Amino acid sequence: MKYRTRANKIKRRILFGLVAGTVLLLVIFAHINITGVLKAMAEASMRSITTVAVNDAIYYTLSDGVRYEDLVTVTRGEDGGIVSLTSNALQINRIARDAAYMSQQNLQKMSEEGVEVPLGAFTGIEAWAGFGPKLNIKIIPISNVSCGFSSRFEEAGINQTKHSIYLEIVADISIVMPSGTSNFASLTEVLVCESVLLGKVPETYLQTDIFGGSYDLAPRSK
Repeated sequence: MKYRTRANKIKRRILFGLVAGTVLLLVIFAHINITGVLKAMAEASMRSITTVAVNDAIYYTLSDGVRYEDLVTVTRGEDGGIVSLTSNALQINRIARDAAYMSQQNLQKMSEEGVEVPLGAFTGIEAWAGFGPKLNIKIIPISNVSCGFSSRFEEAGINQTKHSIYLEIVADISIVMPSGTSNFASLTEVLVCESVLLGKVPETYLQTDIFGGSYDLAPRSK
């Protein structure tokens, strides 16, 4: 009788261990799936927010209009040929700082509302992620915005060269959520101005960027 009682206890313990192990595995599996879906949806929402925030900042910064002559000084020799192309560092820094600052401010304001995630996303099944009422999830975005200029030269005809100037904004975003952290980078490039240069452009300018890289002008903040 004692032997049977002891055997039953052992069986119950084994059964309990199997059930507990199965439940634990299901919880871990669900957590991994749910975390992956939530991260993907939060990142997609933040990418959309980042695009709008940066585009609004660019529109605001360049709303007064920027001419080619405001950014580049063309020096010619006595024969009319181009001797040098000089960038206006003061104007470039001003535009870059304004664009980076406005992008940072827009990102902070727009992300304060959080992101809306359908209830189906909490099942961890991607096919159901778009169904159900939307729940608002608060996020902590940590962003670093860097802004700079670049330029490109293209042939535009006989003895003519088109010089295009672009504003580039790179936003490095880290999203901190209860389900985990997600990181991504977003690059936005917009044409600021361009001009067709008459005369031969020195080869040294055709092979290099007269703006010499980017300007990291926005401090990292939450």
